Formats: sequence, C-alpha cells, structure tokens
Amino acid sequence: MYRSIPFTGSLFRISILLLFFLVKPGESKAQDFWIKEIPWKELMNGLQYVELDAPDKAVVNDSKLSILKIDVQKFDFEFLTASERGHHARTAPDWASEFKKNVIINAGMYKYNKAQSNKGYMKNYNHVNNPVKSDYYNAILAMHPKDQKKPPFAIIDITKEPWEKVKTQYHSLCQGMRMIGGDGEGMQFSKRPDQSCSMILAATDTVGNFYIVFTRSPYTHQTMIKYLQGLPLNIRTTVYLEGGPETSLYVNTGDTIIAKYGSYVSNTCDNDDNDHFRLVPNVIALRKKEVN
Repeated sequence: MYRSIPFTGSLFRISILLLFFLVKPGESKAQDFWIKEIPWKELMNGLQYVELDAPDKAVVNDSKLSILKIDVQKFDFEFLTASERGHHARTAPDWASEFKKNVIINAGMYKYNKAQSNKGYMKNYNHVNNPVKSDYYNAILAMHPKDQKKPPFAIIDITKEPWEKVKTQYHSLCQGMRMIGGDGEGMQFSKRPDQSCSMILAATDTVGNFYIVFTRSPYTHQTMIKYLQGLPLNIRTTVYLEGGPETSLYVNTGDTIIAKYGSYVSNTCDNDDNDHFRLVPNVIALRKKEVN
C-alpha cells in the first residue's frame, strides 16, 4: 500500500544536502555539445581537418567552421615576420612557398607602422618584432622551449602562469587577445561586444593538441566562444589571431591545398566581397617533421 510522506523541513534540508554532494556548484551532469562527434579527415600524419556547419546561420557566406587539429610533436613551428625577412609582407601562399611550409596562419593583429609590428610582445629568438608587452592581451603563443621536455608549441594563459617566468622559458613568443582562459572559461568582451567578423583563432586542449579555427562567415567573439565550448574537444586557452579581409588560412600538404581568407567586419567592412589573400606581415608557420 502506497503512503505519501509529508515533505517536512528536515526532509527538505536533507534533499538539498544530497544534491550538493551529487552535483558540484557550477557543474552540470553532462556537457551539452552542439555536435556529438567530429568527422575528422586526415590530411597527413598528425594533421586532421574538418568543416562543420555552425549552429547558427550568419548574415553572409556558408556559416561553416573550418578546423585543423595538429599533433604538435609532429610539426616544426616558426614565427615568420616581415621585420626579420626583408621588411615586406607576403600573402599566406607566398609565405608557404618561399619558406617551404605546410601551414600558414596569421600570428595576431598588427600595427600599421613602418615595421608592421605585432600589437603585443613578439620575438623570435634574438629578433624582437615588438618589445612592449600589452596589458590588454593575456594569451601567449610560445614555441622553441629552452627545456626540451616541454612541448614544442603551447598557448599560455598569463593570468594563470606568470609572464616573468614564461618569457624566460621559450625562445619565441607572441602575445594575443585571449578568448578562452586556461581553465576553459570564456572571456567577456566589453569593447565592441556586438561586432561580428570573419576570424581565425588558435586553441589548445587538455592534452596539448593545437587547433586552428577559421570562419569566413561573421560571428561575434562571444558566439565563437560558445561554439568552441560546445565542441567535444576540451578546448582550453584560445587566442584571437585576426579578423576581416586579412584573415588567412593556407594549407599545402602536397596532395591537398586549403586556401581560405576572410572579408566581413561589421560597421567597417560589412561585405563579403574580398576575393584574394591580403598581404600579412607576421605569420605562424608549420612544417611536417621529416621522419628519420
């Protein structure tokens, strides 16, 4: 025989305590992903690629996210800059062809000065592209570690690891605008929060894989953060590299060429008309390691 039990104050308090121990504050029982499984295509050993339909339609173009997943142990990394390489910018395909690279992307936003220097601190071994650290940018792209036990490439949240320590650990460093922090938390953008644009991002995950994310279709920073957090990839520190027509992604594996460039920036370049790679002064370059 079923008998109802009065929901007394004591029983209520016990129920709340049980819920507290079963579900930690700030956690959900299961992550809600907008895609459950990613259909990667292998371009070469250590390099995978996918194009996904974004959860929302953009105002122009195909509303797709192009994503590269890279095993950092299988590639050599390098910053190539106009300030160190003849003082002239090149398109992404030209950087790749001249220096025999497999992957070229923007190395961050830059100043329209004579040197076309990065907007934050940037150096490559003894060559300093910009000696001034920005207080606004809290992500560091780091390569060529002095301790060979460290991975060859990392993206570091310098609100969690002190800058004074980080800058002594790597030969090559480039500062950029953090979008997702080292614990996976999204940043809030108070400056132009409604601005949407084509963009390219770099990210890492909890096991050190490197991701490049490109979209020709314009989205806001907050929307892109939400999309990345909704992928089953355990994305961590993420840095915004470039937006608008200068946004560049070029891949050449010998068998496959992927050539993508941006266009749209709301309020300043609100069109989808760009039909070519733009000259860019600073890039991140990858080349597949030779197998001995």
